[in-house]
Amino acid sequence: MLVKDMMTRNPVTVSPETSILDAKDIMTKHNIKKLPVLDRSGSLAGILTRNDLIKAAPSDATTLDMFELSYLLSKLTAEKVMRKDVKTVTENETVEEAARLMEDYGIGCLPVLKNKLLVGIVTESDLFRTFIDMFDTRSAGVRATVIVDEKPGQLGKISQAIADLGGNIVAVVTCPASMDQRRKVTVKASGITLEQCRSIMENCGAKIEDIRNV
Repeated sequence: MLVKDMMTRNPVTVSPETSILDAKDIMTKHNIKKLPVLDRSGSLAGILTRNDLIKAAPSDATTLDMFELSYLLSKLTAEKVMRKDVKTVTENETVEEAARLMEDYGIGCLPVLKNKLLVGIVTESDLFRTFIDMFDTRSAGVRATVIVDEKPGQLGKISQAIADLGGNIVAVVTCPASMDQRRKVTVKASGITLEQCRSIMENCGAKIEDIRNV
């Protein structure tokens, strides 16, 4: 899956001159936590998050009255608060690379660019929805997590055995196991029973870590 398949298209944006009071109102109105900031040419100038607004707000210990606070905040603009060193992706980047960038840099969103123009944004919520879709969590089936040898043909044996019993794999995810030359595999299948799935895994030499109806 690519970024363009799961990103939020045409995100709400603000200009560098937008006051943080207006930015806060926009976030509240649209129920969002991130606002790309575009300059007059339409190029990405920065990103403004709800946390940035919180940090920019005066301390509760301030001696300023309400009117003074409102005046000061109305003069504080997105340009002065936004993050300018923004990590971005293109719409043809893979979802897993987008997730890696967000994890490695500790960020909650990635503006998506096409020919240097903003066409979307990827947020943590978008990744969660993609995770749900990739595991087909809303469909019933049998889910098994097993450890297999790291060698060609292991997944082929499991998938063929499931097919031979009239089952259908609806999701499969693999990752390195803690031991050398082994791999952790999570398979979700429909059309077979839990006991049939257990028998398949055991006959294929897989060590079952977890198996359940979902």
